[in-house]
Amino acid sequence: MTTVDTAENRESTWRTLRRGLALSPELRTGLAGTLGLAVGAMAGRVAIPVAIQQGIDHGLRAGPDMGVVGTVVGATIAVLTATTLCAYLMMRRLFTVGETALAGLRTRAFRHVHDLSMLHQQAERRGSLVSRVTSDVDAITQFIQWGGVVLLISIGQLLVTSVVMAVYSWQLTLVVYAAFLPLVLVVRSFQRRLAEGSGDVRRRIGTMLAAIGESVVGAAVIRAFGVSRRTSARLDRSIDAYRLAQQRALRISVTSFSAGELAAGLATASVVVVGVLLGAGGGLSVGQLTAFLFLVTLFVQPVQVATEVINEGQNAIAGWRRVLDVLAIEPDVADPGEHGVELPVGPIDVRFAGVSFHYPGGPTVLADVRLDIPAKTRVAVVGETGSGKTTFAKLLTRLMDPTIGRVLLSGVPLPAVRFASLRRRVVMVPQDGFLFDASIAENVRFGRPGLSDEDLGLALAELGLADWVDGLPGGLGTPVGERGEALSVGERQLVALARAYVADPDLLVLDEATSAVDPATEVRLQRALDAVTRGRTTVAIAHRLSTAQGADEVIVVDEGRIVQRGPHEELVRDPSSVYGKLYASWLEQTRS
Repeated sequence: MTTVDTAENRESTWRTLRRGLALSPELRTGLAGTLGLAVGAMAGRVAIPVAIQQGIDHGLRAGPDMGVVGTVVGATIAVLTATTLCAYLMMRRLFTVGETALAGLRTRAFRHVHDLSMLHQQAERRGSLVSRVTSDVDAITQFIQWGGVVLLISIGQLLVTSVVMAVYSWQLTLVVYAAFLPLVLVVRSFQRRLAEGSGDVRRRIGTMLAAIGESVVGAAVIRAFGVSRRTSARLDRSIDAYRLAQQRALRISVTSFSAGELAAGLATASVVVVGVLLGAGGGLSVGQLTAFLFLVTLFVQPVQVATEVINEGQNAIAGWRRVLDVLAIEPDVADPGEHGVELPVGPIDVRFAGVSFHYPGGPTVLADVRLDIPAKTRVAVVGETGSGKTTFAKLLTRLMDPTIGRVLLSGVPLPAVRFASLRRRVVMVPQDGFLFDASIAENVRFGRPGLSDEDLGLALAELGLADWVDGLPGGLGTPVGERGEALSVGERQLVALARAYVADPDLLVLDEATSAVDPATEVRLQRALDAVTRGRTTVAIAHRLSTAQGADEVIVVDEGRIVQRGPHEELVRDPSSVYGKLYASWLEQTRS
């Protein structure tokens, strides 16, 4: 690597620190006071060599004078007591500030990841995103709470020790610094490699977490297809890649530590040789030389520990950089906040004005969609798999923004609508019917947190789900399990529909919400949905064309374009049309 590369890496490290401290101002609060406490905490350690020197020169060699020895011992105990208190206050302050600051960073990182658009979240593996909020912040926490303590203590110890050494002998102090000068050069040369190695370790952790998470979530599929060995091999590769990256980083750290050991030995030997020569010339007493050797030990300790601190620091910087990189991503679907507007009160109408959409680097999914949906209309969107139906629903609810064109609700462009207003007035029931690890009642109340038990029971009765809930072991208190896996796929959809119903939206978007429901349940749900959708605008992404039969209008999408629209009875008259063929295929499936 060139000198420019090293400079760029160094600038990147400092830039990361500046960005991190800017986002965590709590870490800067009272830093001078904490450093002052660190310096005070070191006074006790320095007091011991000073006490030894005073005891030897003025106590033992002068009589001995036990009064002087007693005075020295008493003063030393007093200093050690005060410095212990300083050390306690410093560590308590550092731990408290560190936890507060990094809890704030973790919260901001999570909220930002949550605010990223579906495109951003789909572009990066979920395990990697999770690692930004968990293990990467943990690396920063570990460094600040332990490496930070060591760093502060080391800085304080170096400052105080250097001053006292210079007081005893500036010549020997120069000898010590000269011995450690090569170490400084070695550490600087290893810093870039440590930064690269630590960055690789953080990336490997994200990959490993993604592989583990995917294997756990997809356990049923893995067993059903008998690919446990293949999955295990994939996990082994990700774990082994992390191990190798960690070993490479540790080898660099061990080399730096060994260089520190060599410098420490050189410093001690040089002090002994030069100290004896100074002592022979009358420039240094026995007590001063003995104290200086103790001071060299105190000087060596933080320098040796610094290599390990640098390793932890580079690991923390790599984690910090990954967190900051996520925070630096500007969501392409952003909440206008206070600059936005509320949706007009009343029923919502929909307009797609020349809307086209394509995923980054992919083909066009929707092309020049021009569509008006009057308020209080029930619309079914149908088409073959991959025709663009789900993308239509995501654009309508602003989970994504169009590449070209505009989507308007009640005449207001979606990017101008505050998220709080949009999410309150527009509700989407996704295809997978995701549930949280809680009871049925708690999952339904996600749509309306303040809903009473009486109103909840009434809502389920209106949906025709009261009998189904009563038949469950725990009724409304039945736990659904993680991701709702304690329920069947169809039952998860029932709970998701109930959650949307109690939210009482003005625009309801159903993304194939009944696709996984058995025929008997579908009939019951269809009757309930007739009542649920009455009086509000409803857009149903229909997989089963029975949904289209009950709609006021059917919109047919084929290869990203709207090719037909109209009532079911009208569209089905032409068996050669796209809808006619879809309907014929659906009838054939229902008869088989």
